[in-house]
Amino acid sequence: MLWVDGIGGAVAGVVVLLAYGWLSAWYNLPRELLFGIGVANLSYGAYSLTLASRKRRPKPLILFLIAANLTWAGLCFWWAVRFAESASWLGLTHLVAEGLYVGGLAILEWRSRDLLLAA
Repeated sequence: MLWVDGIGGAVAGVVVLLAYGWLSAWYNLPRELLFGIGVANLSYGAYSLTLASRKRRPKPLILFLIAANLTWAGLCFWWAVRFAESASWLGLTHLVAEGLYVGGLAILEWRSRDLLLAA
């Protein structure tokens, strides 16, 4: 599960960072927002992949990952509401889908938190 989480974050981060200018126009969202989303996704992916590669994972690091996922999901939904009047349907779909994906991962990781302590 941590590998999926990390690879998903890293891939999303690279894609958004490579195309944030283009996506900004297509999504009708601020360039700075999309750049920030790309950086956060890449950073998050690196953190998750680092955890995935460890044989033993301290519980606080797993709980931090879950909290980060929940926080990110909340931010995605908040941005969708914040930009509902101005963003294109593609931009809103991206924000809501990312929120659902990351929120779903948080739920799965919470339910499996004790299993995630060891590789």
